[in-house]
Amino acid sequence: MSSRIQKKSTGQKRKWQKILLLTFAILFLGIGAYVYSIYNSLTDAVETMHDPLERKKSELRQKDITLDKKEPFSVLLLGVDQRENDKGRSDTMIVLTINPKENSLKMLSIPRDTRTEIVGKGYQDKINHAYAFGGPEMSMDTVEKFLDIPIDHYVQINMEGFQDIVDAVGGVTVQNDFDFTYGGDHFNKGNIELNGSEALNYTRMRKADPRGDFGRQSRQRQVIQGVIREGASASSLTNYGDIFKALGTNIRTSLSFDQMVTIQKKYRSASNKIEQIQLKGQGSKIDGIYYYLVPNEEQKKVQDTLKKHLEL
Repeated sequence: MSSRIQKKSTGQKRKWQKILLLTFAILFLGIGAYVYSIYNSLTDAVETMHDPLERKKSELRQKDITLDKKEPFSVLLLGVDQRENDKGRSDTMIVLTINPKENSLKMLSIPRDTRTEIVGKGYQDKINHAYAFGGPEMSMDTVEKFLDIPIDHYVQINMEGFQDIVDAVGGVTVQNDFDFTYGGDHFNKGNIELNGSEALNYTRMRKADPRGDFGRQSRQRQVIQGVIREGASASSLTNYGDIFKALGTNIRTSLSFDQMVTIQKKYRSASNKIEQIQLKGQGSKIDGIYYYLVPNEEQKKVQDTLKKHLEL
């Protein structure tokens, strides 16, 4: 008896769900056009962002990556401080390796002063100079040789224009570790809200931070995470045009729209387990120039960790 009552109750509940769904579809049909316009704006922005590279296949890849098959892959994130009439240098270099089978993502920040061979130049220099010499292609080739792993894609963010993205999402909230002043802005310790200009200064400060580049990289990740959080909120839907315009203007990537969609579908769970890897070394001057020197054993340790994660 109770089973029949329960089935009847469940049937009525499903019936009302269908009625409410139909009513919603009729009353809010206009939202469909709104969502469609968002989709069009997004695809336009991605087309602007898409910058396919004329780069030959990596010798470290035996075959091309098939994202539909959920194969592990790598991405180089470049934060470029690019001012007017200046090609800029990649002040931030972060390598991501994504393994959907393990549902994990590893994140390695490479200090910009790291001394290594610049592929295409044939001599040792600061790793961030590779971008100034040869753009994303030379950066990818140089990082690939330094880590001995294939670099499959890149995403470049113009840090100078990043303030436009922050302003477009209405600002960001970050957790600041200590009081400091930079570029005319003072940043109190604790939870603080930042507009675009403040966020830019917040991510640029390095010398007053006892952690040096590592501290700045941490603040940059905070701001990027804040943008993602704000951009995904419901309130940002009213401002999607400015957001997509800012993204299209300040981001370049080798990933196509279809590849981004596939990654979102197939690799989303990998973000549930993020491990940050630190490249240990020490600062030293060579011929009066400061470099960050990574011992061979530390370099090999990091290489082995990333190779295992990429199933190489």
